[in-house]
Amino acid sequence: MSVKTIPWDSADHLRSDEDRVAYLNAALDEAGDDPAFITQVLGDIARSHGMERVARETGMSRQGLYKALSAEGNPELSTLLKVLRALGMKLHAESA
Repeated sequence: MSVKTIPWDSADHLRSDEDRVAYLNAALDEAGDDPAFITQVLGDIARSHGMERVARETGMSRQGLYKALSAEGNPELSTLLKVLRALGMKLHAESA
């Protein structure tokens, strides 16, 4: 008997701002020194929020934003900060 699977998309399960913040914080805790992981998580969060809306608020094209926040993307810090701002989030540091 074969097993039937369905695609999993984290963005489908991020329904509130609290969900999105918790997802990003968990990713920051788990990412180690893998910036691509954080970039991809921000892409998930942006898709859950509405990529067209995030693109408009960052001044980027939707396609450019998809590319920057993909696993192969390598966005500049300024891009990530714009995305966070468009998502209503802030980046902050604390002592370890």
